[in-house]
Amino acid sequence: MSTRFQVLLPALALVLTSAVQAHAQAPTLQEQLTAQYKLVKMGSDTSGYAVVDTGTLLEIKKGGILGVPYSDSNILSTKYEGGTVHSPNTLLTKGIGFGMKKFGKDQTTHLFAAGDKVYPSKIEVDVNKDDVALTIVACDTCNKTDPPTYNKAKVVFQFPKGSLAKASAGDVEDTIGQLLSISEDTQQQDQGAQQQGDQGGQGGQQQAAQQQAPPPQPQAEPQTIEKGQTTDQVQSALGKPDKVVNLGSKQIYVYKDLKVTFVNGKVSDVQ
Repeated sequence: MSTRFQVLLPALALVLTSAVQAHAQAPTLQEQLTAQYKLVKMGSDTSGYAVVDTGTLLEIKKGGILGVPYSDSNILSTKYEGGTVHSPNTLLTKGIGFGMKKFGKDQTTHLFAAGDKVYPSKIEVDVNKDDVALTIVACDTCNKTDPPTYNKAKVVFQFPKGSLAKASAGDVEDTIGQLLSISEDTQQQDQGAQQQGDQGGQGGQQQAAQQQAPPPQPQAEPQTIEKGQTTDQVQSALGKPDKVVNLGSKQIYVYKDLKVTFVNGKVSDVQ
């Protein structure tokens, strides 16, 4: 093996290793879509189902998506391809309903209308089939549905053959947005929550500052010197004078800011 080849071999190995690591660390289309669309979290108790944590609020742009109650195990797929909504076959829907009745259950369906608000609950990417499936759950509070049903549906976005493997997350999101666009209410709710959090933080800081700051001391009543007061009364109000000028029946108490003149032991003038 030549010396030159021995020098190039480690460098080539480093380049190959870096390329493999970069490819391994690149997020998948599934991960990118999950990061874009926050999934709703549902819970249940004896009273029924409820939204535990809201997801990204989506607005349906075209009608025809077939939904069923959240409690139903059977869910039919609505296909979206070439800008058109393809609802499940009505005969198939009736067949499932007939089968459910044999088990003592009623199958009810619901067609979502344009303008309805929903949350994404599951995202599935199948590159081999060139489709992206999005399971959605109705936002009953947004749609003013009472009593709530939390109808769910599965929408399969079908892409041209061989295109999904090359498509970017942005391309897929644009296609999804044709039918399920991110609602402006989501941004408003996020901004409202942020503003509420900021106001809460500022309020907490102000409250903490008020608690830490000592209470203001009440202002002392101003001392009053009146004509006719005795020397004892003046000293009780102003304290001992800095200087005393004794002129017999006339005395002058000198303070820092004023002079009090006494005649026969009583205030006659203040300067």
